[in-house]
Parts: sequence; structure tokens; C-alpha cells
Amino acid sequence: MTAPRRSDRVYRVVVRLVAGIFRLQGYRFDVRGTEHLPATGPAVLAANHQSFLDFTLVGRAVRPTGRLVRFMAKRSLFGRTPLGWAMRRMGHVPVDRSSGAVAYRQARDRLAQGDVVGVFPEATISRSWLVKPLRRGAAALAIEAQAPLVPVITWGGHRILTVDGHRSLRRRIPITIRVGEPLLPRAGESADALTARLRQALELLLDVAIEEYPEDPRDDADRWWLPHDRGGTAPDPETAHALDVAAVARIGDSID
Repeated sequence: MTAPRRSDRVYRVVVRLVAGIFRLQGYRFDVRGTEHLPATGPAVLAANHQSFLDFTLVGRAVRPTGRLVRFMAKRSLFGRTPLGWAMRRMGHVPVDRSSGAVAYRQARDRLAQGDVVGVFPEATISRSWLVKPLRRGAAALAIEAQAPLVPVITWGGHRILTVDGHRSLRRRIPITIRVGEPLLPRAGESADALTARLRQALELLLDVAIEEYPEDPRDDADRWWLPHDRGGTAPDPETAHALDVAAVARIGDSID
């Protein structure tokens, strides 16, 4: 299959527009670990998924390197809309969750071209705000391409725009981004084993991000954005999974 035509010029215009919106909102970014991002060559970025802004937040972390991330994203975002046109021109990879082989091959081709590929291995937004079980595709890509697998955690974006109607126009919300040390595939390592290492790395980074976050909930009603084991009212992972299943049954693939 011929890869969609892409335009780095379009991508860089979108990056500038998003950066302008972030500045107008005065979001307070705390980004650390960018020295772990490879300056050249293929790489797979594997990030947690908490909000509808996660693509832009991971991109924000990579921006100092001058590199552009080709994200794997659900196919419905690539429709006949201005957003779909931009997604295609920026070279992102459409994912049909019922058949991921085509998307996998396209992502593999991007890596072969020396690109950075972004993956959200949880597949859908975590309603518990904790790291969900991961799909093995990111690790499989890293192993096949012999590319570093870089864990990335974002925290705070879910306070701005996420599932279940949570949104806020409040200015100066802090956003924490942590980039971990690259995980290099070991000789003979399976995708499952590398995925287990990735999840452990993401969980450790998330713990640090939550611990170092500069704000606390304003009152009891504002505790929704903290995990259940951090004094918040977010559902525990088992309850969150049940909510995910119910959401998929209700509105299908459009839940995030």
C-alpha cells in the first residue's frame, strides 16, 4: 500500500498553532528527560494515555530535538475533515483496531525511513489515570526495527480535556512530562518481555510525575483527577475497565 503523502511544512505549522494556544492558556510545562530522546535514527515513543491532548503533549516534549513524531492513531481521525486532512499530511498512521496489520506495516516503514513513531500502547484512555495493561505492538516494532523504545509519561492534560465530559478552560494548569531512559531490545527478547519492561518504566515515571506535581485538588469535588490510591476519586483499575467495556458497547470506537 502506498504511504499517504505527508508534509513536514503542514506539521510544523500545526505545531506552531498548538504552541500558541498553550501560551495563551499559560499552561505551566515541566518537561524532563528530553536528553533520552534520540537525535537521529528510528525510535518508538510509548506514552501513557489520559487525555485528548496527549498527541500534542508528547510532541511538546520532542520539540526541542527538532524531530517530528508520526503517531499511530485511530482511523476515525483521518476522515474527510480538516483534521483528517492534516493527520494525513503530517504522516500519522491510521489504526483500524479490528485489523492492525496494515497500521503495523506502515509504522514499520516509518521506522525504516528513520522516523520517530509514537504509540499509545494502552490503546484507550485510562479512566483510573494509572497505567493500563499494554498491547505488545510498540515493543514488537522496536524489536523488529532494532530501535530504542522510549517511555513517556504525561500528567495534567486530563485536567484540561478527557473522557466522561471532563474539560476545563482554566488557565495556568500545570502539565508534567517525563521521558525515561530508552529501553533497548535485548538479544532474543520477546515482545511480551519488552512490554513488561515498558510497563514497569511507565509506572515508575508516573509515580514520580504525580509525586512532583505542583498542585493539589482544590476541594473534595476536585479530587476526580487523582488516582484512587492517591486520595482521589478516580475509579480503581477494575472499575475503570468495566467502564471502558460499557463505553465501547455504547458508542464503539469513538470513546477516545
